[in-house]
Amino acid sequence: MSDNSLVEWVSEALDAEGALSARKMFGGLALYLDGRIFAMIADAILWFKCDAVSNPIWEAEGCSLFTYDFGDGKMAGTMNYRRAPDEVYDDAEAMRRWAELGLAAALRAPQKKPKVPKIKPRAK
Repeated sequence: MSDNSLVEWVSEALDAEGALSARKMFGGLALYLDGRIFAMIADAILWFKCDAVSNPIWEAEGCSLFTYDFGDGKMAGTMNYRRAPDEVYDDAEAMRRWAELGLAAALRAPQKKPKVPKIKPRAK
């Protein structure tokens, strides 16, 4: 499934849950539900947001943590996203169940404050 068709599937499955939008992020896509990032797509794989509260549920299901490595040995690490179980790709109910877990983690995350533009003093 391509990234675009995966976005369409997520949108279809979560239609009743809210407004889905997608933005490019690190070579993949960030998925937002009503303005909250709850998932991402990288290389046609869906990853849901996770946190300390939801990690035990993801671990029990065997869902791996998102890792990245830019190949230069300088940039490697993990992000708070878990690989979606295979069932979400063809079962709308499973998609909703796991997406709700990702959205709950998003709602628990602290909101980032909007950047305030710096005002330069006027020259005299």
